[in-house]
Amino acid sequence: MPISDTVKLYRVKDSHIHGKGLFAACNIFEGDIIGSIKYNPVEEDGPYVLWIDDAVGIQVDCDLKYINHNAKPNACYCEDLQVIAIKNIKTGEEITHDYGDDWT
Repeated sequence: MPISDTVKLYRVKDSHIHGKGLFAACNIFEGDIIGSIKYNPVEEDGPYVLWIDDAVGIQVDCDLKYINHNAKPNACYCEDLQVIAIKNIKTGEEITHDYGDDWT
């Protein structure tokens, strides 16, 4: 069951993975919606740009931009641009996504 939008699920903190990161402010359970990406479409690559396909890029304009890469992630992006927990995430744990082998 998704957590209510009124509950603050995450906070931005310094990350040992890369610069800033997104961390669970409470226990988040597998299947919970962590948030929905707010964005602007872009045509060029840059910081916090997600490529939906080879031609469509979006500049993430919310705290979800701080989700760092991990080959063993605990969250994923869905086609509707929601971020979902794919396993239980403990309070204080960094929220991560697998950006694949080509991320920089």
